[in-house]
Amino acid sequence: MHDDGRYDDPHVTGATNDPVSRETDYPSWSPGATGPGDPAASRDHHPVPESSSPEPASVRRTSEGLSRPVNAAEVRSSSGRRNTAAAVRFESAVPHQPTAAAVPDTASMVTEAPVASTESLAAVAADPTYVSRETPTREEDDPPLAMEAMRAVQILNPSGEVTMPRPDRTRVMCVANQKGGVGKTTTTVNLAVALALHGNRVLVVDLDPQGNASTGLNVPHHTGIPDVYDCLINSVPLVEVAQAVEGIPNLWCVPATIDLAGAEIELVSVVARESRLDRAIAAYPGQFDYVFIDCPPSLGLLTVNALVAAQEVLIPIQCEYYALEGLNQLINNINLVRQHLNPKLDVSTILLTMYDRRTRLADAVEQDVRNHFGDKVLQAVIPRNVRVSEAPSYGQSVMTYDPGSRGATSYFEAAQEIAERGVKEPVGRNA
Repeated sequence: MHDDGRYDDPHVTGATNDPVSRETDYPSWSPGATGPGDPAASRDHHPVPESSSPEPASVRRTSEGLSRPVNAAEVRSSSGRRNTAAAVRFESAVPHQPTAAAVPDTASMVTEAPVASTESLAAVAADPTYVSRETPTREEDDPPLAMEAMRAVQILNPSGEVTMPRPDRTRVMCVANQKGGVGKTTTTVNLAVALALHGNRVLVVDLDPQGNASTGLNVPHHTGIPDVYDCLINSVPLVEVAQAVEGIPNLWCVPATIDLAGAEIELVSVVARESRLDRAIAAYPGQFDYVFIDCPPSLGLLTVNALVAAQEVLIPIQCEYYALEGLNQLINNINLVRQHLNPKLDVSTILLTMYDRRTRLADAVEQDVRNHFGDKVLQAVIPRNVRVSEAPSYGQSVMTYDPGSRGATSYFEAAQEIAERGVKEPVGRNA
């Protein structure tokens, strides 16, 4: 007998004969039997005798009690080609039935289903607030997009309520570090926006000739705009120079233009050159909760003016070795200003920026800074985040550009920590 592996069902293919599987076994069947009128039946098919009723093609060894439905690979047309459509129709007509051997396994699966223990039921009866430890928390149950939306609403504070404590006195904070690229301007802008969004009145003084803080707050600072240079050199009142930041209530900015680059040379011959900015801030008629002064990456007269005007110094430190190398010189200069010009000056806040948790160096720098400065280092750490770098190109801070990002969340936590510290230890002056 020649076998090419074909299994034909007469109800599917429409054949005149009734071929069945070669595995069909009954007494009247013989390997050499041929069907009438079909010369090829002796080679390919084994028809059912007339005295027997046709059996379905899905039957396999009925004497052993086994059955299996025919799949698409086993169904062919009379021409020898696969008839997939017919196989689909045939399979729907002959559903798969579990064998007798599979029934005990299913029963065991049902009987082995987890059942609440007596202890759990007793605990629920004793305490209605009892929650099983398998119950997911809200953080685990909420999807990531929902958590990001919740963070964004918390940061933007659309209600406008005062959610961050306001200090009793004006806190003048100088953001200084003579090393460039450590995040001074980014820290100034984002902390100011975070505090202003949560009910504090904030003034940002851009003392960097590059004017990056003005760019981040979307304040015009081209040539011809009244800026901080006019306040330092020409004694223009600060109230005439300050501009309200669009879209952020309770936030004002004193811009800086390129003219400020020559201010250090012109201040050399001015009387009381180190305290020009201090007198301008003190003469401001309004009252602010915070005044942030963004310093240039140097230790020149502009930075000295900022140190004299401030009561607190906020030092952003990049989590790399070069940032630590120049920190000692900055501390020495701050001590000199404290001894001779501003006895109230104090390094109150250290903020770690550009933290990359994948590197051991970042962790080593963090440990060194915390061991040296102690509680002055904020618990909030600013990670490397591309959203923080993208925001200035749109004239925004990261707080409004992407309030749900990790960078915005970190700066929000830092601002909240600064606000809480100011309430516990009020510093500053009466405006």
